[in-house]
Amino acid sequence: MHYSRLVEVYEKLEATTKRLAQTHIISEFLKTISSEDLGTTVLLIEGRVFPRGDQREIGIASKMMLKAISVASGESKERINSEWKKTGDLGTVSYNLIKKKKQATLGSSELTIKKVLKNLRGLVTIEGLGSVDKKIQLVAELLTSAKPSEAKYIVRTILDDMRIGVGEGTIRDSIAWAFFGSKMDVRYNKDENKIEIEDREKYNKYVGAVQRAYDLTNDFAPVAEAAKKHGMKGLEEIEMEIGIPIKVMLALKVEDISEGFKRCGKPAEFEFKYDGMRMQIHKDDNKVKIFTRRLENVTEQFPEVVESVKKHVGEKKVVLDSEAVGFSKKTGKYLPFQNISQRIKRKYDIHKLASELPVELNVFDIINYKGKSVVNMPFVDRKKILKKIIKEDKKSIVLAKSITTDDEKIVQKFYNDAIDAGNEGLMVKKLDAPYKPGARVGFMCKLKSEQEPLDLVIVKAEWGEGKRSKWLSSFTLACIDEEGKFLEVGKASTGLKEKREEGLSFDEMTVILKKLIKKEEGKEVILKPKIVIEVGYEEIQKSPTYGSGYALRFPRVGKLREDKSAEEITTLSMIETAYNKQKKK
Repeated sequence: MHYSRLVEVYEKLEATTKRLAQTHIISEFLKTISSEDLGTTVLLIEGRVFPRGDQREIGIASKMMLKAISVASGESKERINSEWKKTGDLGTVSYNLIKKKKQATLGSSELTIKKVLKNLRGLVTIEGLGSVDKKIQLVAELLTSAKPSEAKYIVRTILDDMRIGVGEGTIRDSIAWAFFGSKMDVRYNKDENKIEIEDREKYNKYVGAVQRAYDLTNDFAPVAEAAKKHGMKGLEEIEMEIGIPIKVMLALKVEDISEGFKRCGKPAEFEFKYDGMRMQIHKDDNKVKIFTRRLENVTEQFPEVVESVKKHVGEKKVVLDSEAVGFSKKTGKYLPFQNISQRIKRKYDIHKLASELPVELNVFDIINYKGKSVVNMPFVDRKKILKKIIKEDKKSIVLAKSITTDDEKIVQKFYNDAIDAGNEGLMVKKLDAPYKPGARVGFMCKLKSEQEPLDLVIVKAEWGEGKRSKWLSSFTLACIDEEGKFLEVGKASTGLKEKREEGLSFDEMTVILKKLIKKEEGKEVILKPKIVIEVGYEEIQKSPTYGSGYALRFPRVGKLREDKSAEEITTLSMIETAYNKQKKK
């Protein structure tokens, strides 16, 4: 299939912010795609070169892309940089400059989506001496072969900055509409931008089947292929694959024990809430892989965890959900997450660091057993399996400490025990609930005494003044709505340190954020929404100033959350809930 057809869809999607309209556009397009091209097309609609969980990176940042555009267009780097500052989008710059080329490149050919994806993936294989120049040349050749509109989206795909506003929910519904639309009796009314559904139960059945298949694969490409080729049967036959991570289930916050029971029922299970690092453990016979909640593979960084799983997990094929908690070798007491966070990125002296900063693996759920998904099994039955297969070894691998009760007094005592042991509080689990990957559905809640900080993403920053002029020192923060859009909720300029040895510093944050600058407007820079931080605050206020409709009073930067992706941050609905509870108080 010609890439230009996909570009036409990109342009339609970029022209509207209406989710139903975007769903209709994509679904109609998917109907026309051959089985051979479908998976590739879905991947590119998402703006991806590799599926989620694939650790490969293209390795081309904005400055390299600027050089590639220069080679392809014949324009100077200075001119391109000037245009970039005006638009903040190298995709638009490439469109404008390539369109103005006076002479078409000889030998250019019609691009196909397969050729585009193959060339982009080929960038990963270029390594060693001269690799930068080779990558620039390969991208330039691709842009030279492309039409101006194609070049725009090739550049955006490489830079992971598509700007078409398509979230996971839109892709999911598009697949359902495309391949089950007639069975669901769903019709899109373009004039009124609404859908007409004859049978809501039937509609939810098909959308739910697509969601279930995606939950088990974390990849829409095979889901779309199965739906097109084999319909509902194809979706039902999809099974998770050990070694490929899926999203973890997320927790809602409750204010007290009573609310915990209200959400999770009586009796409920209460577990220690550890301040550690979420680990999804995949064991396939003697092979063990460890993934963070961001689906990053950190197996090499935690060799002692690998050995513990091999030795103490009595089943060949399993996927476990757990928390790795740092502890003091002297006192045995648990330590805050920041003590072990440095292990995530470490590539050298791994065994030395493992000895200095040891972790205990606290296992609290199972996702796959004997090679089959158990996400639909009630939690109480999943827990029975864990007790059967985990041979506990203190300070190595244990089951998360827990009780099952319907008595608030017993819970309060258990809560006090958790705090005394150096933990954050308790997790509350609904006994008959399934495991819902990536969802906050109230089957699992967290109970903490202090006001919980928000996890927000940095979308803008400003260069400081005086001695801070070389640092980005004021950060615009955003939450996320149900459509996956980032909405500003305030600015923070306090909390960071001036020296690295004192904690997270302005200098360290500036180094991290400079790589994500999309556009500069005077002292302000627009950033790719990638960096997640914990943000404390005094209260939440209503505000017309920010897109969320809320503003944080006296926000302060806390920890850098390298273990969280931008899609996992605090949602708008969570901020609304916190605001309403605050008003009641």
